[in-house]
Amino acid sequence: MNICKIFIDRPVTTIILTLALVIFGFFAYLALPISALPNVDFPTIVVTANLPGADPETMATSVATPIEKQLSTIAGLNSMNSMSYAGETQITLQFSLDRNIDAAAQDVQSALLAVTRHLPSGMPDPPTIKKVNPADAPVLYLALTANNLPLTTVDNYAENFIAPRLSMIEGVAQVNVYGAQQYAVRINLNPSALTNRGLSIDSVANAIQNLSVNQPTGILQSSGYYRLIKVDAQLSTAKQFGNAIIATQNGAPVRLKDLGIVRNSVANDQAATWYNNKRAIVLAVQRQPGANTVSMVKSILQVLPTLTTDLPGGANLQVVYNNAQFIEDSIKDVQFTLLFAALLVVGIIFLFLNNISSTFIAVLSLPVSIIATFGFMYLFGFNLDNLSLMGLVLAVGFVIDDAVVVLENIMRHVESGMDRLSASLVGSKEIGFTVVAMTLSLVAVFIPVFFMGGIIGRLFYEFAAVVAIAILISGIVSLTLVPMLCSRLISYKSLVREHKQSSFERIFNDCKVFYEQSLRWSLNHGRFVLVIALILFIITIVFFDIVPKGFIPSQDIGLVFGTVEAPEGITFKDFVKEQQMVAAIIAKNPAVDGVISSVGQGAGGVNSNNTGTLVLRLKPLGQRKLSSDEVVQQVQQQVQKIPGLNVFLISPPAIRTGSKSSNSNYQFVLQSTNWQVLQNSAKKLQTALASIKGVQNIDSDLELSNPELKLHVLRDRAAALGITPADIELALYSAYGQRQVASIMTGSGDYDVVLAIDPKYQHSVKDIDAISLRSSSGLLVPLSAVVTEKEGVGPLVINHYGQLPAITLSFNLSPGYSLGKITNQVTTLAKNTLPANVTGSFAGDAQTFQQSMTSLPLLLLSTILVIYMVLAILYEHFIHPITILTALPFAAFGALLALLVFNQELDIFSFIGLIMLVGLTKKNGIIMIDFAIEARREKNLSAKEAIAEACSIRFRPIMMTTMSAIVASLPIALGLGAGGDTRQALGIAVVGGLVFSQLITLYVTPVFYLAMDRLSSKLAKSK
Repeated sequence: MNICKIFIDRPVTTIILTLALVIFGFFAYLALPISALPNVDFPTIVVTANLPGADPETMATSVATPIEKQLSTIAGLNSMNSMSYAGETQITLQFSLDRNIDAAAQDVQSALLAVTRHLPSGMPDPPTIKKVNPADAPVLYLALTANNLPLTTVDNYAENFIAPRLSMIEGVAQVNVYGAQQYAVRINLNPSALTNRGLSIDSVANAIQNLSVNQPTGILQSSGYYRLIKVDAQLSTAKQFGNAIIATQNGAPVRLKDLGIVRNSVANDQAATWYNNKRAIVLAVQRQPGANTVSMVKSILQVLPTLTTDLPGGANLQVVYNNAQFIEDSIKDVQFTLLFAALLVVGIIFLFLNNISSTFIAVLSLPVSIIATFGFMYLFGFNLDNLSLMGLVLAVGFVIDDAVVVLENIMRHVESGMDRLSASLVGSKEIGFTVVAMTLSLVAVFIPVFFMGGIIGRLFYEFAAVVAIAILISGIVSLTLVPMLCSRLISYKSLVREHKQSSFERIFNDCKVFYEQSLRWSLNHGRFVLVIALILFIITIVFFDIVPKGFIPSQDIGLVFGTVEAPEGITFKDFVKEQQMVAAIIAKNPAVDGVISSVGQGAGGVNSNNTGTLVLRLKPLGQRKLSSDEVVQQVQQQVQKIPGLNVFLISPPAIRTGSKSSNSNYQFVLQSTNWQVLQNSAKKLQTALASIKGVQNIDSDLELSNPELKLHVLRDRAAALGITPADIELALYSAYGQRQVASIMTGSGDYDVVLAIDPKYQHSVKDIDAISLRSSSGLLVPLSAVVTEKEGVGPLVINHYGQLPAITLSFNLSPGYSLGKITNQVTTLAKNTLPANVTGSFAGDAQTFQQSMTSLPLLLLSTILVIYMVLAILYEHFIHPITILTALPFAAFGALLALLVFNQELDIFSFIGLIMLVGLTKKNGIIMIDFAIEARREKNLSAKEAIAEACSIRFRPIMMTTMSAIVASLPIALGLGAGGDTRQALGIAVVGGLVFSQLITLYVTPVFYLAMDRLSSKLAKSK
């Protein structure tokens, strides 16, 4: 039965169905959401717990440990790490990719409720949770500055006016505010004033808590109506608090302002942010999963003029960085690449056919297949992103193949004298099975990708689906629309006339004659050809080992992130000077267009006294000579000369897979139950890492030199005075812990009232002796009477990984060094350096890279196996699929050689290129072997005669399809445009593999076919 006959006999039906596909695809294209990459959501939850005044060790043992123990029982938890700083613990939980983030959040909340009774009673608030996605960085940065306004006013507009308005825009997930200067009333007490009036700091704290309250008071009811009872019991300004009476002395009131300074201030005066050297509040906007990034940012930009109009005089709201612009540019560049590739393919087809009507028929399948694919992308909920469009660019090279094969076979019959209707019927019937085999076997390439888990499966699922859909549509079009158009449009006279007039045809015929002669020689010297093939196969295996391995290449999005580490114990004032010095040096770089600089906020948003952050906005690519990676290297050299500071800069990868924060890109985590051994091992390994060539910016999160004042409680003496250790800690907390003693509740939010000793009485160890405690007899006792003091050092931060004490070493790669080589060297070095009771493993991107290097070869092998099974089923033969797949090693050889020559890494993009080559290169084998089998069956030819005739007759479609695939991949291989550097390796691998496999397999496949035929004959005779 000839299915094509149905469509040849019904041209109107065929045209209408085709138009329906195109119209549906066109309108679906307009509705597709736009993003940089497919939605890859890593279910991650961050738990934050605060205990102001607690040291890192207390936070780790009293807060982090019990919470971690409870959280570890949650199903689907892949990793858990915590950072405990002074007063704050942050625990990051990363779940398996198939875990629903909302369900996981409920489990986390339940676990926190269960552990609450085991946490310190002094925690002002219960632990909070926040759902995050490490792969989803902010898409828009805004800076709010003001020349003549208090920062608290600027912050109020940012947090209570701008952020809520932006959060309501469709697609916005959250708006993070950096450099927040939230209003607070600060009470800075004078120890001498307290002592002179016989007051302890705790008594003042208790008095303030009772002075300002906001509690329900009830309803006064009567027979006819009721009244709400409202008491004016809350103080709301610094002046009101200052005038409040704390106590009476000899009948005279003691007001709070008599004991120190009461002023309007900010909740955290040890943190600040600048944009281009001007104090600012920075807002970072993150999108919801699946949201149209470009549309969302456009909506925000439309709202900004209205927001700016409503700002107070002197305030200025400006866009610092717009990632949607890069995404839009990148998408436009890929769309141009798609169009350019299509034009190149059209040119190649016209060169070979040299006939306008024939070229039109072949080329028509291209827009139909591509546009119709958009419709199915919309149905399946896919995005219009770089990977899906890149898949379509590559698809341009082979969606036309089926149409070319059908068209060429029909043209061959027309040229032999058959009328076009009969030629269309006969030609389509002859080639129908070949087209089905080519289509199904090419789709089979992507079946393993659909079932692959992890980051690679998530990242390339849409890519594989889009290509598979385009291939299926092209197969259908080639068996329906193409034969129908051939039966109406092809002319015998024009074919013969134009072929005779074509210069390209004469050159092609000369090449064909040369190929036929060289093929005969190869068939007569089969052993020599097979030996050469075996040598190339061995070299290919060697190439797999020596080609540099990478993971996800960095992408020049015009943004660079940085971290500044100052010496432990540095004062806020001194650190601000150092940070501003670094920002000023960076701002002078000609490639830098703007700098966001923050102090007092470390990795993951945790407050850190010695850590600052940097966000560098680079000039557009056309306005700078250096790539973002080169800018990083240049700036790194400029700032590393500053004494006492460590500056780390990274150009962010296209996607980040790890949830653990560090100053450099790649992480190696050490764990042990013995803290002292762990410290020594980490220091030893960090020193050893410096000996590895290609490793730079080595950093450790081990910080043990934070100055501490250790107080030893004289328990007997304290007990005799009726003073408990809890009394001592509470007094110190009130004096130096930034204690929140009250809240000011307003319609726009709650504001803190913060109590502390005046900073001018916090300069030396002697100042602490001025703190007094009240004994059981009511007398004031100086703190020095019940404690002894000793200066020392302690940890600035304590980290846990998987509930065990952990130290993370992080590093970057020097230009020209591959991640695969470095990870192998680090693993070997760790085995030779670490003792038995210390374990070491990679985390984050380095860990995902190692996992991918294990799974990708399995993916390649499973792809080959699936294709073999599909071909075996189609041909009902065990040997023919092996013959068809003989091109694969040579495609791999060409791809790996191209990567080496052009200094590219074998990363996940180029590896996907290898997998695509499995489908592309086996097409030639199908065209040759299928025709040879048919020739032996119909003409009773020998195997040698059949394969020689098949190669000769099918030489034109083989060359056409391969050249189409090559020129379609060339624009990607050139790596032009925004984001082109990320996808370049894939294009180079595909082009290199196709070129080399085309040259070799035209000879190896026929020779291998003969060898397999002889083997089959011998096996048959032996039976």
